[in-house]
Amino acid sequence: MSRVSLTPIVDQSDLDDACHRLAAGTFICVDTEFHRETTYWPELCLIQASCEDYEVIIDPMAEDLDIGPFLQLIADPSRPKVFHAARQDLEIFNRLIGHPPGPIFDTQIAAMALGIGDSVSYDNLIQRVLKRRIDKSSQFTDWKRRPLTDKQLDYAMGDVTHLRDAYQEMLKRLEAQDRLNWVQSEMAQLVDPALYDTSPENAWKRLKMRKPNKEYAAVFASVAGWREDKAQKFNKPRRRILKDDAIQEIADQKPQSEKAFERLRAVPKGFIRSKYAEGLMDAVYAATSDPDAHAPRLPKRQHNPEMPAGAPEMLKVLLKAVSDEANVVPRLIANAADIEKLARGETSDDIAALTGWRYELFGRKAQALLSGKLALSFENGQVRLFEL
Repeated sequence: MSRVSLTPIVDQSDLDDACHRLAAGTFICVDTEFHRETTYWPELCLIQASCEDYEVIIDPMAEDLDIGPFLQLIADPSRPKVFHAARQDLEIFNRLIGHPPGPIFDTQIAAMALGIGDSVSYDNLIQRVLKRRIDKSSQFTDWKRRPLTDKQLDYAMGDVTHLRDAYQEMLKRLEAQDRLNWVQSEMAQLVDPALYDTSPENAWKRLKMRKPNKEYAAVFASVAGWREDKAQKFNKPRRRILKDDAIQEIADQKPQSEKAFERLRAVPKGFIRSKYAEGLMDAVYAATSDPDAHAPRLPKRQHNPEMPAGAPEMLKVLLKAVSDEANVVPRLIANAADIEKLARGETSDDIAALTGWRYELFGRKAQALLSGKLALSFENGQVRLFEL
């Protein structure tokens, strides 16, 4: 039988025992509570974990508690780690153990293959899969404050006990419908270290570069890297150092004096003289002085073939019809970029809709539609497909 304790672990021997019991399971459900509204690095406040017949809450803020045994447990690749909307939790563990703790099962992704919803919330998932309602009133409480209330702890524990039941039910459904492989590649992408790269030299990749001009790109990348370095140094959110719009404007205007910075609309008045701005002017000067050394290598702009009028719209109708029939979220089959490439007649290997199960479900029909071998019609409000 499951032992439910709402007392968080604060003692090292208790943690060692808990990790031993969790290690006896074939999977580990994990959730965290953290704080990052005013910091660059997430502050881990609570860890909840469960396996088939055991659940526990760990207090990583407890004095003298070393959570290393738990980190070793989830770093072990021999069992899946189950999360809901795993990205932020994985970011935390990536920093703590040096890599994402795969393999991962993300119930939010699995929900797409079961037709439950796109980016479905945890409480909605539990209601749809388990017919249970969750009290979310403690979701946005202060998890740093001690002691935690019984209501907070009950809410926290529910995040892995309900998750455990949902995981086992969803896994059973996926296997019964032969759809587990539909989501495994999506989940595998979550353990790509590049997703959690915080190196300043790659910071520009998170932003949209608006111009291919080399000097603009050099300043853009240089200032983005400067901001990333400062945000980490001061442990402040990036936006608290400098907003994205300001980076765009600096790359456009290339200011190299205090007076020039003061004329910028997106940069706060007086910012260039603040402690946070140290090195900013030097970064701009260095980039403009030697653009070749500071501009990132950008892919050459390709000339896209002419897109037939109405092709994307036809493909979207087809995708909706196919996804409705299969009871799967359309975005899992093909995203907007896939639709555009297909509409242009592209057949490259990087189009997910032309590979594996997606091709059998949609890609083959999409190519037939575009080549005139398949037609769409409406009957009684339903889309019908006809081979020609």
